[in-house]
Amino acid sequence: MAEQAHDLAPHHLPPFIPTADGGDWLMSVMLVALIVGVILLGVFYLHLHSIPERLAHKHGRMQFELVAVLGLLALFTHNNIFWVAALLLAFIQLPDFWTPLESMAHSLSRLAGTGGVSSETLVERDEEAEFAGAAAPSAENLITEGGMAAASVPAEPEPAKPEPANSEGENKHV
Repeated sequence: MAEQAHDLAPHHLPPFIPTADGGDWLMSVMLVALIVGVILLGVFYLHLHSIPERLAHKHGRMQFELVAVLGLLALFTHNNIFWVAALLLAFIQLPDFWTPLESMAHSLSRLAGTGGVSSETLVERDEEAEFAGAAAPSAENLITEGGMAAASVPAEPEPAKPEPANSEGENKHV
């Protein structure tokens, strides 16, 4: 009886009509296509979002971190201005401000009498002296690699040495 169709029913049914058992192959194909499409769209979106970070890899670490933070802000807040700022920052080479500042700090440290020793080293030496129970560190402990004493007043004053004269017999510092 199931093999005989009604007289008014069409004799040829289109393939997208589900069968009587409830299986719809077109819906299954569309479900798989939708899942694959959403995953591919997400991968494309994340790939597009990582363009500024990939461009900033060739620049310094600080600039890369700024671009990465702007990219994450743009990703989570959906504010496109952060992504545009990250993209612009990735294309621009920022000047190196740290090297001249470090050189100035090193020069000032030498002028101050610490002999170019970092402040962390001086703090460690003071802590060691306090831990050892000494009232003040000795001059021998404060001598640095450059041969300068880090203390402002030396333990024993040295006698002044006359400066050598140049070939004309005059003082070269005058």
